[in-house]
Amino acid sequence: MSVVFEKSSLLQRAWPLLRGFDLLLALAVLLLAGAGLLAMYSSGFDHGTRFADHGRNMLVAAGIMLVVAQVPPQRLMSLAVPLYTLGVALLVAVALFGITKKGAQRWINVGVVIQPSELLKIATPLMLAWWFHRREGHTRPLDFVAAFALLALPVGLIMKQPDLGTALLVLAAGLAVIFFAGLPWKLVLPPVLAGALVVALVMAYEPELCADGVDWVVLHEYQRQRVCTLLDPTRDPLGKGFHIIQGMIAIGSGGLYGKGFMQGTQTHLEFIPERTTDFIFAAFSEEFGLAGNLALIAGFIFLIFRGLMIAAEGPTLFSRLLAGSVTMIFFTYAFVNMGMVSGILPVVGVPLPFVSYGGTALVTLGLALGMLMSIAKSKRLMQS
Repeated sequence: MSVVFEKSSLLQRAWPLLRGFDLLLALAVLLLAGAGLLAMYSSGFDHGTRFADHGRNMLVAAGIMLVVAQVPPQRLMSLAVPLYTLGVALLVAVALFGITKKGAQRWINVGVVIQPSELLKIATPLMLAWWFHRREGHTRPLDFVAAFALLALPVGLIMKQPDLGTALLVLAAGLAVIFFAGLPWKLVLPPVLAGALVVALVMAYEPELCADGVDWVVLHEYQRQRVCTLLDPTRDPLGKGFHIIQGMIAIGSGGLYGKGFMQGTQTHLEFIPERTTDFIFAAFSEEFGLAGNLALIAGFIFLIFRGLMIAAEGPTLFSRLLAGSVTMIFFTYAFVNMGMVSGILPVVGVPLPFVSYGGTALVTLGLALGMLMSIAKSKRLMQS
């Protein structure tokens, strides 16, 4: 007597991992990743193995997303305190005996050289979502004070390194959790209005504030120079203003439909600095024009809208807060990168999600997407 065992197909074996995935979210990511590969091939084909490395990093990020998506939100919540504590401890270690490169002390050797601030992009919103989940139904004003303290600790340590770009991303993710947790508008409006007033005053008194030798006290000198260069890039067109000027030239020269794939002169004649990393949006704009930019922006809007829908449908307060803050990470990445390349924000070294080259950034994005997929899966599996 013989027994025949039917061999299961690859799809059948993979189905338990893919079951419950949010297809609209996956579609948005695939579209953006496709645009990123196009832009990276054009801007980095003559840049050593940059294109191949970018493809490898994308596969690593996709693998991380698949693994994290299998972790239920309840397990993610149990990791909040350990990850946050570890991240802050590593930031303190960086401040005490970290590795300094190019004037910034951001790295530490723990057998391998790591940048702990990247961990806080995920650990901080995770911790704050846990904090408010534990106080669901009886949140007091003191709880918001404690939440701001939990946020201020990593942001302050990252600013001290100094790393304004990463600090901004951690701050945005944390503020999103606090806002979605129910922060009253009467506490939101005063700092927003104060910030707008400060911006207006800086713009009005730019010649005096940006004069040589003026110390802003609250900012490092290189940060002051970035703000002053943003207000008037022609102050140093071949030095500090070079990045902004060349980025705006590339974006403007793309016109309505762009110069065509692989035809960007600013890109391939190497006028655009960091054309495969922070300023890849300028290279993309030159070759695909306004039409390409609108399509790319539409892809990010689709991703953000879908993320907020997942947040709104989350089964628990923790899930809703985490999904909302993770979605705002994508928004902050895209808005700040496009803003600094276009000359409306200071250059702070923030990559464009799924488009810019960068292994660490893609790992962080993979983690964030995995959490978003996990929350979407938990909702779908509860309904099935």
